[in-house]
Amino acid sequence: MNLLKEFTKGFVKENPTFVLVLGMCPTLATTTSLKNALGMGIAATFVLVCSNMIISLIKNVTPSNIRIPIYVVVIAAFVSIVDMAMAAYTPPLYKALGIFIPLIVVNCIILGRAEAFAGKYGFFPSAADGLGMGLGFTLALSVISTIRELLGTGQIYGMDVLPKSYIASPMLAAVLVPGAFFTLGFLMALVKILRKEV
Repeated sequence: MNLLKEFTKGFVKENPTFVLVLGMCPTLATTTSLKNALGMGIAATFVLVCSNMIISLIKNVTPSNIRIPIYVVVIAAFVSIVDMAMAAYTPPLYKALGIFIPLIVVNCIILGRAEAFAGKYGFFPSAADGLGMGLGFTLALSVISTIRELLGTGQIYGMDVLPKSYIASPMLAAVLVPGAFFTLGFLMALVKILRKEV
């Protein structure tokens, strides 16, 4: 098995957001700013990598009829670590992301990769898959949030980018719910065109 191929497939070929259309709830809700998107992406990547590695190690001793509950317990353990670490070390980000950090437990990207990949392959391919998918998810969140933050506030990562005249009256719809759907839709269409699927 080619580890580089397993690592890179999550960036474009099987991007969780733009191609597999997984994890839409945190994608739409946490991409109002690049800071939030990076926090969510890094948290999800940590959980994805760690849970994939552990599940790949215990897959042979896990009874098939209770494998999903066991996978959820493994995922929940790592989500608890992330939740407590963010609450302790990054309180403003933790407050901004709110309920979406604990909801990583039920994020279909995490459970989907555990079931489709880590439960079937070894430790290193599972780690590569988890890291690639996590970074692909983080990349997608970052692109969406950069566009939304730039159009909605004239800033990127809280720094003024556009002229003060734009910042005084930005396109606020970009950071509201419709902006999330429109931005995601346009980017998904662009990815389909780049992948020549249209």
